[in-house]
Formats: sequence, C-alpha cells, structure tokens
Amino acid sequence: MQTSNVNVAINVTGRHVSVTAAIRDYAYKKVEGLHLDYPKIIEAKVILDVENHHRHIAEIVLFCANHITIEATSVTEDMYASIDETISKIARRMRKYKTRLLKSHRPRNQKIKALEEQVFSADLAAGETEEVEPLIVHKENYPIRPMFNDEAIMEMELSERSFIVFQNAANDKLSIIFRRRDGDYGIIEPSTD
Repeated sequence: MQTSNVNVAINVTGRHVSVTAAIRDYAYKKVEGLHLDYPKIIEAKVILDVENHHRHIAEIVLFCANHITIEATSVTEDMYASIDETISKIARRMRKYKTRLLKSHRPRNQKIKALEEQVFSADLAAGETEEVEPLIVHKENYPIRPMFNDEAIMEMELSERSFIVFQNAANDKLSIIFRRRDGDYGIIEPSTD
C-alpha cells in the first residue's frame, strides 16, 4: 500500500498575487500529505488567486494514473483556509474513486454449478463426430444506463469487463464501448443506413 505520493511534480502558481515561500511550502506539504493509495498522483497544480483583497481562491488539479483528473476549488477569506478546504475536497474525491474501484472488484456470491455425469460410448471416441448445437451457457441481466463516452470508459477501467453497453447521452443511441487488443477503446453504434 502506498503511504505517500513520492516525487510528485507539484507546481504552485499565483494569479494576481505573489506566492510567498511560506504559502508555497504549505501547499507542497498539503499535496504531498495526501496518503491514499488510489489513484496514484502523477502531477499536481496548485493555482492561488486573490480577488478584491478578501476573496482568496485555491484551485488544485491532480493528474493521476489511469487518466483520472481531479479538480477542486475553494474560496475563503484566508489563503491557508482555502488550501485546507480544497485539500479536503480532493481527499474526498480520491476516496470516492477508490470506493468505486473496490465496489466493482468485490467478489460476488458465486455458486458452483454441478454438471450431469455423462458416459460416452467407445464408438463415438473412435472417430464418429456428431454435430453439437451451440448452447447458451450464461445469462446475465445487464442494466443499460445513460452516460457519456468518457464515463463509460472510466467505468470500464474500474471494472474487469471487456465491454460496456450503455445509452449514449450525447446522441441517445444504444452504444457499446470495448477494449481493443492494443489497449485503446472502440465504440459500436447502430447506423440508420
């Protein structure tokens, strides 16, 4: 388990404010202090802004593994409080992603299926082959939910499925996103032609 994000590239910038060394160090320590093992942080951007001398805005953007980007913004009257509030929002969102991942990988109550014992004659084994009709061996109820393509890809990354069937929210068509052998994704949509 990862106890801290090691060697995270953290970029602290200021808009309409000069970032002091104390605020920069505080932001570094807060981002490095995110002790969660999923998603792994690759790069972090902290953007500090001051509007009208009393609105202190802290925005944090985390670029994580598995193409996950987490953003949060807070506005208070103190820059340190804005950073703290934004970090707590980021930590909640990271826990949300981890919980989603754990829910999809939990083992379900699976029962062992008993197969009927069958005895084949020696004549059949000698070379006589009969045509076997294909059977449906697995049936599953599959909920079809409306979502966008990027949501379907995120759900597929968090699960072990090789495809996802969903109602495309962009064009209201039934769509299938599948994982290709090269690691990219493909989409199948019905044509009206």
